Amino acid sequence: MADLAAAVERVVTLRAGGEMLALPARLVREVARLPRLTRVPHAPRALLGLANFRGAVVPVLSLADLVERPGGGERRVVLVEDGELFGLAVDGVDHLARAEDAAGIRTLDVAALLAASLPSTGARRVRGGEVAAAHMAETVEHDVLSLVVFALGDQEFALPLAAVEEVLRLPDTVAALPHADAVAIGTTSVRGSLLPLLSLRALLAIPATEATPRTRVLVARIGAHRVGLLVDAMRGVERVPESMIDPVPQALTRGSAEARIQAICRLEGGKRLVSVLAAEHLLREDITARLAQGGTRNETEEAAMEATSEQFLLFRIGESEFGLPIAAVEEVAPLPDKLTRLPKAPAFVKGVMNLRGAVVPVIDQAERFGEAAATGARRRVVVVRIGDLQAGFVVDAASEVLRIAADALRPAPELGSEETRVFERVANLAEQDRIVLIVSPRELLDRAEQDLLRGMASPS
Repeated sequence: MADLAAAVERVVTLRAGGEMLALPARLVREVARLPRLTRVPHAPRALLGLANFRGAVVPVLSLADLVERPGGGERRVVLVEDGELFGLAVDGVDHLARAEDAAGIRTLDVAALLAASLPSTGARRVRGGEVAAAHMAETVEHDVLSLVVFALGDQEFALPLAAVEEVLRLPDTVAALPHADAVAIGTTSVRGSLLPLLSLRALLAIPATEATPRTRVLVARIGAHRVGLLVDAMRGVERVPESMIDPVPQALTRGSAEARIQAICRLEGGKRLVSVLAAEHLLREDITARLAQGGTRNETEEAAMEATSEQFLLFRIGESEFGLPIAAVEEVAPLPDKLTRLPKAPAFVKGVMNLRGAVVPVIDQAERFGEAAATGARRRVVVVRIGDLQAGFVVDAASEVLRIAADALRPAPELGSEETRVFERVANLAEQDRIVLIVSPRELLDRAEQDLLRGMASPS
């Protein structure tokens, strides 16, 4: 029987790095074109990135690299299942043959190749829900308010984070409302639900302008309604002590637009004044009535959605997107023009900044992730804290707060190096053709602290 099985064994022949190779056909699940890949910082050289195949997040490796051949000509992906599902990027796939007809072609031992390229770290990962819960338990502060800060023209405004569900890019498809006034932009679909889009400029009696690539949609909960508010640009998330928030002077609360501002927040020692909006007073009665007729989600549906989803701050480094649980983010601040340098610190530690009396180390995350650092005024510092650990991470942009359904979050596949443990999960946003690596806040801070201490302890 064993001889008979060997006689009918099939192999798939393929090309990688100029060499003809063979794979046992029983391991091959599918052959597809090379898809869009999400790069993983610090991954082994053979790991090209992560891809979405039929709803599953799959690591894709260069077969040429695995067999120590020159790569760069990969055009196809062979999906292989050998205990776990993964993809092998190859130059081309030729045909299915009997093993005996491919006797002169090297048949690959897939398990041995993977073991050599992706050694298991063997470390237990901390799940995101546990990290977020631990952070919330450690950092409850009753005198601090979290604000989502954004711009309308040259003015800065904010809404309490509790009122903002997520922050999205302006959708390509918006259904305009006929005979609508300047406030009602139209409707769009967000994950299967219709979202009314309103102009915050019109609600605040600010002259209208054309949308730009920096235009964002703040998905806000106002009473029982869920609406999208168009703003010119995101500024970030700020955690502000109540002592820095002043009530609006009575002389400025006479008009309808001014009545929607509930407080003035003083940032950077009073150099930046941010108008804090009262979410419950944003909508006029006629708009509220139209939303009620439109059947927006009720409070029960909102509670169900919150129970089965998580909020993340999305940030960009180079061409890659990453996410952090919003519970671990203290605030997002502009990168200061000047930082105080630390002697003997590693090169990626740019210095320290003063954050309301606290000295916070500032780390260039682009350098730590092996990306080319951006330049310009849009770079931001994401301040992360868990317990006593706190650091600011410089990123190219941080312009989205996204609520992601639990069924779109998956544990990160084994990525083969100690450094990649910082990526605990992946968000598979299939509708948007996006895969976002979710960073473990505790792992990020622990690693930053270890690197900082190691660098400062080394001889000069």
